[in-house]
Amino acid sequence: MTGKLIVTRASLMEQFSSLCRNFDDDFKNFLLSNGYAVFPGFCDVHVHFREPGFSYKETVVSGSHAAARGGYTAVCTMPNLNPVPDSREHLDAVLAPIRSSDAGVNVLPYGALTVGEAGEVPADLDAMAPDVAAFSDDGRGVQSESMMRALMEKCASLGKILAAHCEDNSLLRGGYIHDGEYARSHGHRGISSESEWGPIRRDLRLAKETGCAYHICHISTKESVALIRAAKAEGVDVTCETAPHYLILDDGDLREDGRFKMNPPLRSPEDREALLEGLRDGTIDMIATDHAPHTVQEKSRGLEGSAFGVVGLETAFPALYTKLVKERICSLEKLIDLLAWNPRVCFGIPLDDAYTVWDLEKEAPVDPDTFLSMGRATPFEGMVLAGECVLTSRGGNVLYRNNER
Repeated sequence: MTGKLIVTRASLMEQFSSLCRNFDDDFKNFLLSNGYAVFPGFCDVHVHFREPGFSYKETVVSGSHAAARGGYTAVCTMPNLNPVPDSREHLDAVLAPIRSSDAGVNVLPYGALTVGEAGEVPADLDAMAPDVAAFSDDGRGVQSESMMRALMEKCASLGKILAAHCEDNSLLRGGYIHDGEYARSHGHRGISSESEWGPIRRDLRLAKETGCAYHICHISTKESVALIRAAKAEGVDVTCETAPHYLILDDGDLREDGRFKMNPPLRSPEDREALLEGLRDGTIDMIATDHAPHTVQEKSRGLEGSAFGVVGLETAFPALYTKLVKERICSLEKLIDLLAWNPRVCFGIPLDDAYTVWDLEKEAPVDPDTFLSMGRATPFEGMVLAGECVLTSRGGNVLYRNNER
């Protein structure tokens, strides 16, 4: 059986309810006396742990520790590694540090769609299918329509999700931030919105024709939301994610600092509003961090010269709770759907008796020097956010405990 595990929302919620009912009295009293909130372990279907090949940026262990501190007990790791997991041999090299890690987080790797993520030759999807969460060439868009069609047909036959990084290279033109007002007024080269929504439009048509389960990574534009909304109404098997920074910030918040550089870039206020509406009406299925750590040196070269990518596992819930829930843009119940229930249902990821405990009243400024991740670049640096993780547990094992509690 190579398809994804069938996981329903009802079964997950019953498991979580049973787990909470079986907490011992001392733990229940601890929670009640402090007014702490208990949530199911969060699930992030889009992270970069950089091992093997780039462990100077992040390792499976350091990434897992950051995940647990952020309340995450399951993560799906992207395949832009060395070696790229495009064959059984290369996937085994990726699985080795995951299986040797004792961090306790459920780390599920993606397999690459094409050899070397180069978009030219299909990877050995059959050999990898039993041990990957899904298939993706994240970081690179599949440029060829015929190649994407063939990959969708193969994923459909295997019962696996195809998760797409949607980017038309012909429309990038050397851009590195959104092609908007900030780029024009500060002399930067911009990335057009069409470079994202153009491939999405193509792929939605192909997904409808092939019956592939199609997942769209890190959407950022209003056109993307509209296209996905229409496709869902037509019955296309499509899911999508966006990231906390696209929901909270826009290109008006940009600074001449590498911690504001990610791909796709922060878009316009109109795009951000469309994403928020997509959350409210169910067009957007889940929030993923796209946690992408780099070294301090790689992120210290300004907007033009810095590497793409920011970290997000340790700030996601506090940022979203503060900026969406407390400001009444999104309910807390909806946020938990987006962080915990929906990604597990869509990707077939079990709960594993996982929960996370939060002090929702505690406020603190974001200080990257305290991160457990090896990455430090976050656009939320210095922002005062509410919500502090007290405890994260999976399968009866404590993955993170706030030592100050």
